[in-house]
Amino acid sequence: MSLLQHTGPSTLYTEFAELPLPVSADFVGGDVARVTYSVRDHERNTIQSLTKTFPGGITSDHHTTSHDSSEVKAFTTSPSKSRQAILREISNGTSTKRFVEIWAGTQIEASLDVTKHHDAFHTDNFTFSLSFSPSETSLLYTAEANINSDDNALDDPYPKFRYTPHFGEPSRAKKRSTIFLFRWTRSTAFTRTAKQDMLLVALSLAQPTQVPVLFGQATFATEDVIYASGHEHTKDGRLLGVKWCFNRPMGIWEIKLPESATLQGTPLGAKISCNALKLTPSDRSCRSPRVLYNDNQTPTKLFWFSNPVGGPHASCVSLGSRDLTTGANKVLVNTVMEPTPENDFPGLYPNYNMPSSPFLRRGDRIYIVLHSLWRSRATILFIDTESGAISDETKMRDGEPLYSWDLLATDDKTRFICSRSTPTTPSEVLLGYFDQHDNLNWKVLDQPTLSFAAENALRDLTASIIPIGARPPTETLVIQSKKASTRPGPKPICVTLPHGGPHVSSTTSFYPATAALALEGYTLSLPNYTGSLGFGEKYIQKLLGHCGTMDVQDVVESVNELIRLGISEHGRQVIQGGSHGGFLAAHLIGQYPTLFNAAVMRNPVTSVGELAASDIPDWAYAEFGLQFTPDSLMTPAIFQKMFEASPIAHVDSIRAPVLLLIGEDDLRAVPAQGLRLYHALKGRERRVEMLWFKGETHPLDGVEAARVSWEARRDWFKKLGQSPAD
Repeated sequence: MSLLQHTGPSTLYTEFAELPLPVSADFVGGDVARVTYSVRDHERNTIQSLTKTFPGGITSDHHTTSHDSSEVKAFTTSPSKSRQAILREISNGTSTKRFVEIWAGTQIEASLDVTKHHDAFHTDNFTFSLSFSPSETSLLYTAEANINSDDNALDDPYPKFRYTPHFGEPSRAKKRSTIFLFRWTRSTAFTRTAKQDMLLVALSLAQPTQVPVLFGQATFATEDVIYASGHEHTKDGRLLGVKWCFNRPMGIWEIKLPESATLQGTPLGAKISCNALKLTPSDRSCRSPRVLYNDNQTPTKLFWFSNPVGGPHASCVSLGSRDLTTGANKVLVNTVMEPTPENDFPGLYPNYNMPSSPFLRRGDRIYIVLHSLWRSRATILFIDTESGAISDETKMRDGEPLYSWDLLATDDKTRFICSRSTPTTPSEVLLGYFDQHDNLNWKVLDQPTLSFAAENALRDLTASIIPIGARPPTETLVIQSKKASTRPGPKPICVTLPHGGPHVSSTTSFYPATAALALEGYTLSLPNYTGSLGFGEKYIQKLLGHCGTMDVQDVVESVNELIRLGISEHGRQVIQGGSHGGFLAAHLIGQYPTLFNAAVMRNPVTSVGELAASDIPDWAYAEFGLQFTPDSLMTPAIFQKMFEASPIAHVDSIRAPVLLLIGEDDLRAVPAQGLRLYHALKGRERRVEMLWFKGETHPLDGVEAARVSWEARRDWFKKLGQSPAD
C-alpha cells in the first residue's frame, strides 16, 4: 500500500493561490494608474491576467476591472500616454495568427498581420522588447525569427532539422531572438494606416561577430539610435540557460538604424543590416538598458545592470551608466563585499530587469527606483543618478510589519506603484508620490479580498526573523501558528524549507503554499544560509567550493537554534526543498539520518557529476570550486570530486521516508537526477515515493501541479512527520 494517501483539498490553499498577484503596472495618462495581476483558476486549470485601472490617482478610491483576453501577449503605453501598442496572438486550434496593433485612444491607428514574417512574440524577461520611438511613429519588439529566414532554397530540408541552441529552462522554443522594427505613417483623418504606409523589418548586424549574438531588451533613444542587450553564444556553441542566471556572456549594444529613405520600398519582414557597437566589457554580463531624457526630451544617460561573467549564477549587482554626450562609462553603484557597521547597505540585489521606466524626479534630483533584497526582505531604494547615493525608503522599523516590497512602475515624474506583503498578509498595491514639499507619501490603491475564514485564519499566524548566532550572517524566517505553538504537549512539527539556487533568498513576502502549510499547524523555518543574496558579495563567494558542507551546516545550526529557543524540539523535524533546496534536503537526511523524520524534494540535484544534460552545465563547476571553460570535460578526477560533494554519496545512510516531485520537462535539474535517487532508495528497500508531472518544468508551477504538490507535501508530513516514538 502506498504511503502517500490523499486527505482532500485545502480550501485555504486554493483561496490563497487564487488571490490576484500584482505583476506589472504602468501609467496610462493623467492620473490613471493601471495594474496587471496574474490569477490562478483551479476550476479551469489556467493562469489568467486581470487588469485594474485606478483613475484619479491620489484623490480617488474608485477603480475599474477588466479581464484581459488571452490573445494579448504584451502591451505598452507611449511616452505621451496617447497611444498603446499591443502584440496580439489569435489561435483557433489549428492555426495561429499574430498582429501588431497601435491604438490611439479607442481607435486603431495601425494594425499589421505579422504571422508569416516571424514566429512567436518574445515576452520573457530576457529578450522582451516593446518600445515606442520619441515621435511615436515606430515600435520595437522581439520575436522568434522564422526557421527559413536565412535560407533562399525553400526546398532545402536541412535548416528545419539543423541543431540550434535555445535559451534553456523553460524556453526550449526560443532560439532565434530577433528585434523587429514596425513603422507606420500617422493619418490626420482618423483612419487606419494603409498597408503600403507600413514598414516591418528584422534588424541584423552589418559586421560579423566572433560568436553569434541574439538581441533583445531593445529600447529607443532617438529615432535612429536604439540600445539593446546581446546574448552571446559561447565559443563551444552553447547558449547557456538564462533564467535565474545573472552571469551569462551578454552586453549592451548601441544599434544605429539606416536612414528612413533607404528603407522605403523594403518588403515587409525583410532583414536589414545595422551598424552596431558593443558598449560594455566582455568580462561583465550586462542587461536591462534604460535611457534617461532631460526636460527637452534629449537622451542624456544610459543605465544598465551588470554582474561578472561566469562564477555564481547570481551575485551582487552593479549599476552602470554612460554619458550619452561624452560617451564615458562609469559604475554608479558598485559591488559591496560586506556591509559595515557604519553603513549596513549589503549591495544591490534587484530583479533581473529594471522597470521599463525606473526614473523619479524629486526636487532638482533624478533617481532610479528599484526594489532590492536587504537580508531577508526586499525594500525600495532611491539611487541618485548623479552621485549613486542610496536611500532606503521602506526601511523596517521596530514594531512594524515585516513587509517585503516590489516596485512595479514609475510615471517618470513624481509617482510610482509598488506592491507589498508579509508572510501573513497577501499583496496589496500602493501608490507612492511626493507632495509639494517633496515628502514621500503612500496611498493604498488595492487590497486583496479574503473570506472571513481566511482572514481569521491568517490572524493566527506570526512571523519573525531569527539570527543564527553561531553562523553569521545566517538567519531564518520563522512562521508559526499562535494556537499550535502555545498548545500544551509536544511542539508543532517544524518544517525546514531551505531555498534553491543557492544564490537566491527566502524573503518576508506572502507565499500561498507556506501560509497554508503553517495553517495546518506546522512551524515553518526558511533559513537564508551562506550563499544567499542580500548579505554582501563575500557570503556568496564564500560558499563556492563548499556546497554540501557549509550550506548543510548552516541549515543544521538553524534547526538547533530553534530547538534551543524552544520554538521546536528534537524528534519533530521534517524537511522539504526544491532544486538546490532539494540538494540540501537529500544531503541533510543522508549526513544527519536521525535529525529529520521525513523529506520532500522537488526536482532535486542528487548527483552533480551527472548534470551534463542541464541547460546550465557551468553551475556544477562554479558551485563546487572548479573552472568551467568551453573545452571542459567530465574527467574521472572531476567526477570523483563532484560525487563526494553530492547527496547520492550518502544514500546508504538515508533512513527518512522520501517523497520526490519531478517535472518531466525540467531542463535545469533534469528528471534523471530525481530518478537516480528514487531507484537508489528503492534498491536499498527504503521508503520512497515519486509523483511525475508531465509537461511541467523546474518550478512545478502549473496550476494543477502546484496544488497537487502542496497537497502531497501536506499528506506526507501528516503521515510521516512524527518519530515512531510519538
